[in-house]
This record gives sequence, C-alpha cells and structure tokens, in this order.
Amino acid sequence: MGLFTRKIETAAFASAPVKAAAGAANIGNFLYYNTGSDELKALSCATVSRSRDLLAGLIGSLELKHYQKVWNSIDEEYNEVYLPLDPWMERPDPKVSRSFFFVNIFSDLFFYGIAYAYITRRYAPSGGQTVGYPAAFTWLPAANMSSTQQTGIPQFFGPSDELEFNGQPLDVNNVIQFVSPIEGVLKTGARVINTSIYLDQAADRYAQLETVPGYLQQISGEDLSGEDLGSLASAWANARKQNAIGALSSQVEFREYKQNPQDVIADQRKYQALELARLCNIPAYLVSAPTEGASMTYQNAQQARQDLYLFGARIYLDCIEQTLSADNVLPRGRYVEFNMEDYMSEVAQDTPSSNNEMSTVND
Repeated sequence: MGLFTRKIETAAFASAPVKAAAGAANIGNFLYYNTGSDELKALSCATVSRSRDLLAGLIGSLELKHYQKVWNSIDEEYNEVYLPLDPWMERPDPKVSRSFFFVNIFSDLFFYGIAYAYITRRYAPSGGQTVGYPAAFTWLPAANMSSTQQTGIPQFFGPSDELEFNGQPLDVNNVIQFVSPIEGVLKTGARVINTSIYLDQAADRYAQLETVPGYLQQISGEDLSGEDLGSLASAWANARKQNAIGALSSQVEFREYKQNPQDVIADQRKYQALELARLCNIPAYLVSAPTEGASMTYQNAQQARQDLYLFGARIYLDCIEQTLSADNVLPRGRYVEFNMEDYMSEVAQDTPSSNNEMSTVND
C-alpha cells in the first residue's frame, strides 16, 4: 500500500517567555484567583459535585496522542501516522500535573461553557513565522475572565477578540479559548440548582427537630390568644430541645401532621437528584438517582464507563482535542487526541465476567 507523505513540520525546542500584557501581571499570583459564587453553590449539590467528579476522574486519567493525517491514494482515505509527543503534551503546565490542567479546563467548560489557557512559553519561530508555536500553558479560571464583546449568557458564540483577566486586558493571541458546543450548567441550570438547594435547606431544618413535625391544638377551656398560643408553642419546642419527655395540660393536645413533611421532602429530593443528573448529562444510575421505568435492567462496570464517556465526557474531550489541534497551537496537519483505548482496555481487563453486574432498576 503506497502512501504519499509530506515533510512533517516540527517546532524548534528552543523556547522563550511570552511578552506580557497588562493583565498578565496577575497570572500566577493565586491571591487574585477565585472560584465563582455560582459554581460554589452548584457544587454544594451532591449530585452536581458527584457528576463533575466522575467526568473529571475520566478526563484527568487520559493521556494525549499526537498524529499526522496522511492521504492514502489507494484506499482514498486518510491514515493517522502517530508522532512523538511534544513536551507540553505530557505536561501542558510544567508547574502542575497534566491531570490538574485538563480537569480544570474541563470544569470551566462544564460550569461556564468556556475555558482559558494562557501561553507562558513559545518555541522559536521557524518557517517564516513571526511567533513560534506554544510550548507551555497555564490555566486561567473562567470566573476571573471577562470579555467586552459577549457575556456568555446563555452561551458563547465564538472566541473573543478582547479579553480581560481581573479587569486588566490580555493579549488574546496568547490565550487559548476552549469554547464549549453546549451551554455551561450554570447558564441553563439555575432553577434546578436553586430548587435542590431549597430542598436541602428544608431537610436541614427538619433534621434539627427533636420531635416529629406537628402542631399544638387547644381542645378545652377559654380560647387562648394568638400571642399565648405562640408562647406555648415556643415553650414546648424549647422544652423538647432539652428533654426527651414533654408535658402538656389537659386543655392542649399535640397532634402529628397526617403527612410527614420529611417524607414529602425526601421524595422531592430524589426527583431533584434525577433532574440534576439530566442537567449534567450523566446517566442517572451513575449518581444513584432513582429512575422509574429504566430501560436497562443491569449494568456491568465496562458498560458503565462507556456510558460515562459517550453521554457525559465525549463532548468535552472533543472540544479540548479540537482546540489544541488548531493552527494556532500545532502546525497544520498535526493533531492531538486523548487515548481512549487504554481507558477502555483497563475496564475490559478488570471485568472478567458478568458477575460484576449491578442493578439499575429499583426492585
């Protein structure tokens, strides 16, 4: 089989720091970095946190592969010829692990629909270039970034030509912008997240009760005023906080609610966990969210990982791969991709039979 190949353009290994713009002065000074308040609120929901962590665990475990597409005139298709990795493909930011860098890039895509990496070093220019290709990066928190061209609500419509880091301008030529093809969960899931938080707060209140929820009702004697009834209820509640046994006169009776609010809230929280799984594009069974009428009766470990990749992680992996394969990062015709073969082969080796099946339908 004959292949028509062309010379591979490789970057020179000599590199130099990038000339900094005004906003770059704060890059690397972590006192200026922050996590957005909406992101913290979303992470306080256990289902969102679990969903993010499952996807982050997958993405952070993957290594990059580097290849060139070569046209095969015999079969009339492209062949992928794999190449040695550039140093940044092993560790994009020399100061942190590869996992740290890619997990934070993913996390910003997940929450905000966009992520940013600043080029800290470049290779020496070659082949008539005015600037060399990137040699090292550092992650910039999306919560610290802003654009004068678009708000990103509900989505970003493309890379911005003007960017600011903590209100100071950056040279956009030194910023890699990962634009998610889907909206961030903070942009579309505010109602679902807020509802979940309200339900959690209600559960906290009922968890602090020393007795079952109910009310005091006067059954005899002269009618008490609203103020007297309020004082009685307050005294009853305070007494129950200090003693396991309460005391009431024959004129007042404690009655439980016919339907326990705790049970109602528990059912609502189960449904809300399912809603949050939908928001995060995570199969519900992976976050233990109840799914009535599930179409699958069992799930093995290998299939679970495949579902996590196909339904949750793939769209973010594709975004990262394609952004890092653009002409402003690599010479034309060269690409990077995450090594999914190792990920799936590890599962196959750890799953010798169907004995690892786990139920996904409530009995």
